[in-house]
Amino acid sequence: MANDLQVLNALDLAKTQLYHFTAIVIAGMGFFTDAYDLFCISMVTKLLGRIYYHHDNAVKPGSLPPNVSAAVTGVAFCGTLAGQLFFGWLGDKLGRKKVYGMTLMIMVICSIASGLSFGHTPKSVMATLCFFRFWLGFGIGGDYPLSATIMSEYANKKTRGAFIAAVFAMQGFGILAGGMVAIIVSAAFKDAFPAPAYQDAPLASTVPQADFVWRIILMFGALPAALTYYWRMKMPETARYTALVAKNLKQAANDMSKVMQVEIEAEPEKIEPVSEERRGANEFGLFTKQFLHRHGLHLLGTTSTWFLLDIAFYSQNLFQKDIFSAIGWIPPAQTMNALDEVYRIARAQTLIALCSTVPGYWFTVAFIDRIGRFAIQLMGFFFMTVFMFALAIPYNHWTHKDHRIGFVVMYSLTFFFANFGPNATTFVVPAEIFPARLRSTCHGISAAAGKAGAIVGAFGFLYAAQPTDPKKAEAGYPAGIGVKNSLIVLGVVNFLGMLFTFCVPESNGKSLEDLSRENEGEEENGAEMRATSGRTVPV
Repeated sequence: MANDLQVLNALDLAKTQLYHFTAIVIAGMGFFTDAYDLFCISMVTKLLGRIYYHHDNAVKPGSLPPNVSAAVTGVAFCGTLAGQLFFGWLGDKLGRKKVYGMTLMIMVICSIASGLSFGHTPKSVMATLCFFRFWLGFGIGGDYPLSATIMSEYANKKTRGAFIAAVFAMQGFGILAGGMVAIIVSAAFKDAFPAPAYQDAPLASTVPQADFVWRIILMFGALPAALTYYWRMKMPETARYTALVAKNLKQAANDMSKVMQVEIEAEPEKIEPVSEERRGANEFGLFTKQFLHRHGLHLLGTTSTWFLLDIAFYSQNLFQKDIFSAIGWIPPAQTMNALDEVYRIARAQTLIALCSTVPGYWFTVAFIDRIGRFAIQLMGFFFMTVFMFALAIPYNHWTHKDHRIGFVVMYSLTFFFANFGPNATTFVVPAEIFPARLRSTCHGISAAAGKAGAIVGAFGFLYAAQPTDPKKAEAGYPAGIGVKNSLIVLGVVNFLGMLFTFCVPESNGKSLEDLSRENEGEEENGAEMRATSGRTVPV
């Protein structure tokens, strides 16, 4: 009887204490590493093009061909999608703790292997880089459902949203760290190995030592993951999994008594066999009519909103190069040497993260338990819709040099409200509204839908945003619908996200067992048992 278990009541009502913050750091460092690994590749793709795809007498530096660029950037997304589905399912089968360390070790090994990509020819280096980045993404994918589920199951009712959002907000620091590491490494090599600009000496502009730069940047992602491995292995299994899925109340009480400042007595009398009727009411599987009836609409809501959000969120790469060039952060490629280009791209992305990405995440942490998940998600999608249309409809106005700063401000506000909005809430809510035995699986499905949206956003719109005139399209790309029409489509995508938000229930301040309706069978079949069951909750 979920709502009569003292260990769960104690968790719901426990005061915020040191272990909550320890869990945030341990789970959050995984997300720090995830963001670092996924986003650092965008800072070295230009360098990879210069090193491995240089053409003599070319006016511009070498660049990755479109298919290679898509593979290098997108293969980790594909791995992440697969990992979210697999480890989400495994986390419900084997337990959160057993699978948690597994994902971290995959991330450590594959981060190092990515930087040690074998071979000397462009084809062999890119092939091995893509191979290891797929498996890196596979490990990262497991971190999504497991970190969210572990944090939700440790947290109390009052501040659960802020705790889960704080884990996710570590992504912002991971993106920031990626930029800072790239700045430090490229600056150090630039000072140690001076080189002329490409237009002055094309071959000499990329020093041989530049090959170490991208490798060091990619391998650094193994460090924070390795440092957290010990602490992840020390974390006990969550009490909700142990009590509700493994059915071991004594172990759940012992585990929580060790890490939380509460005294909980085991309740062996409540580990009694349940009737077949109640078992059917409370222990249905994912592919059953009962799940469809209770949670089908919720799963539709969490998957669709995350899918639509990530289409818009990952399409930002379309405009970054134009924005950075417009405000003078990144001059034309031929006026820089290879290391200078890495330095300037990293500096620009760090500034964007510092001014827009990180504040947006922490605004959500501050307000999610005050105004609720639903309001934040609806507000975020609303403002993303408004700003996308404000960029799209008068797009020709924004292309004039005098108005480009306005374009940058509007662009930054769009992604501020993505982070102070659905980018955080789509991560939080699936960890709260599904039953314990399916929580990790459903979060993994929702997150995988998001990564499918990321693939559409990052690559579908890379092609869609090409000019309608084939002669004006970038080398290797067919004609598209143009940037203006792409922005209109993205505005519609955000509007659809706002509509699908109405499929997702508000979970603020409620017990996980009430939200997942794990007590529903008891209400129908065990009223007299509940009436005789006392409740003493030490806090």
